Amino acid sequence: MNFSPLITPISTATYPPEFQQLLREKTENFTGRQFVFSAISDFLDSHSRGYFTIVGTPGCGKSSILAQYVTAHPRSIYYNAGVEGKNRSHDFLASVCTQLIDKYLAANAETSEIVKLRSQIDNLESDEGNWFLSLLLQKVSDQLTDRQKLIIVIDTLDAIALTSQPPCTNLFYLPRYLGDRTYFILARRPFLKEKSGLLIEAPSQLLDLRDYPEQNREDVLNYIQQYLSTAPELAQQLATVSENNFLYLSQMLPAIVGDSQPDANLGETSSLLSELPPGLAAYYQNHYQQMRGDGFSPVELAVVSVLAKSRSGLSVSAIGQIIDEDEYDVEKALDNWCEFLNTQQIAGEICYSFYHSSFCDWLSQQSI
Repeated sequence: MNFSPLITPISTATYPPEFQQLLREKTENFTGRQFVFSAISDFLDSHSRGYFTIVGTPGCGKSSILAQYVTAHPRSIYYNAGVEGKNRSHDFLASVCTQLIDKYLAANAETSEIVKLRSQIDNLESDEGNWFLSLLLQKVSDQLTDRQKLIIVIDTLDAIALTSQPPCTNLFYLPRYLGDRTYFILARRPFLKEKSGLLIEAPSQLLDLRDYPEQNREDVLNYIQQYLSTAPELAQQLATVSENNFLYLSQMLPAIVGDSQPDANLGETSSLLSELPPGLAAYYQNHYQQMRGDGFSPVELAVVSVLAKSRSGLSVSAIGQIIDEDEYDVEKALDNWCEFLNTQQIAGEICYSFYHSSFCDWLSQQSI
């Protein structure tokens, strides 16, 4: 099969070196997501400041969306808490404050003032971060024209080490109040509202990618067709199997492209789909470790085992009956794993399932 994904060269030079390779990887073969970019643009145009948050299950393309956005808007400030060693508040403050100085303040301030600001970053304690970040944001806001906007993009908020800052403080000390023309664009996995980790007094909007199945499928099809331009039927079948998950496709497509013929159908590639590439298996292993933590309780172990065998979704009461455990304990376990779960209304009840069938299959094969 002809393997010819589209490649668009991009520049990442305006961003910290530790993020440049990630940005290149996340924007390679990027396609679609226009409905997200339109929503961001509408929010920026409709509010003088604010927080815009993209929410989605693992692998649905959140990081790629933000990477594409910042490469198209090089004056943006970018940070990714999912990069190894970058999930602590001190690292975030040092990186973002440095970017603010370099991109917005250095050209319009006395050298002595910039030197002073840089020295404050070097000696900044995490618990001082709130006032210093807010100070820099205000300095930048004051010098912007009415048509300019300061945009700070933060990916993978769910990876933040909460122990790196005092309880009841905003994630990464993000400011509760924002000055005019100042915006934060965030991405994270699903979370309970009461555990958002943010208290803000500014306009905000949340876009949950799960609420756009038709647009997601269209973008998934476009992504697949970069690889399988001569096999439209197979592309449709793979889009269904992928469940609109871009990471799953990015791992599976190279194997399918390498071994299939242009007129292949899903039945002929089923053996390939049943064998997970090492990268996808490692991704699922990471999920499992996050869910497991220091070890599953007996109730948690039973809930995982039941959900791993389910494809249609189960209610809390149904799970409780199957494992003969109190519904409160079942719900508590599910709340801890909400980032890996899908929910849907079935017969008036909220039902839970793991976010992807492939992850279910992988779990069912583990010695849990």
